[in-house]
Amino acid sequence: MTKLFSLARSAFVATTAIRNSKNTLTTTTRSMSSDTPALGYAYPELVVFDLDACLWDKEMYEMTAIPKDTDVIKGDLNGRGEGVVGVMSGRQQISLHAGSLTALQEHADATKYPGMKIALASSADTPFAEQVGRATLKLLEVVPGTTIWDLLMRDWDNQDVNQIGRQPPLSSNKARSHFPLLREKTLIRYDKMLFFDDCNWGDHCGMVAAQCKEPDSGIGPATVRTPAGLGDREWLKGLDVYMEHAKKLE
Repeated sequence: MTKLFSLARSAFVATTAIRNSKNTLTTTTRSMSSDTPALGYAYPELVVFDLDACLWDKEMYEMTAIPKDTDVIKGDLNGRGEGVVGVMSGRQQISLHAGSLTALQEHADATKYPGMKIALASSADTPFAEQVGRATLKLLEVVPGTTIWDLLMRDWDNQDVNQIGRQPPLSSNKARSHFPLLREKTLIRYDKMLFFDDCNWGDHCGMVAAQCKEPDSGIGPATVRTPAGLGDREWLKGLDVYMEHAKKLE
């Protein structure tokens, strides 16, 4: 009887130890995924954002004035302090979507996705719309004292690789002009890119994915449509989409 009790006790201790070990592993893995990329975590080398109705909430062709530094609206930047959360163009306020601010703040911190870079691909309708967009990029802040433009310049050693507008050599077709130029200027492969676009005026995501492919892999950028703007859900979806996309490259 004593021997049977001893065996049963040993089995209980072993089972408890295994259970505790699994719990510890689960907790550790969860902690890693929430703070830093886990070993083998795949994230894009380049994230490309459309501007109008995607990164921010307005269409630049509808704006009436080029924003100046006196046209800024201050507010809370996701608990990171007070900064420029909006700029006025006439009576219209231009602001980042929630997921755009989250994405740019995570990028600004340079810890979650080390080595990742960002760029823009926008087919702004007119030269005036492009001017409004570029002025807005230099005013809206990601964290206090750091604008979107500051981040773009940090990534590319003060070189403007962004493709904004549709004046030659650009066009209304991002697959034919914007992305080939981004590929040329950044030297980053199409299949290492993640692209966000609202696609409300044409399926830019579909065209880019289908027409901008690497010759050796036959794969183009991972894409996510944001018809209601880039929210937090869309940003997280983009990261998940890229993880699945990256498996094709293994």
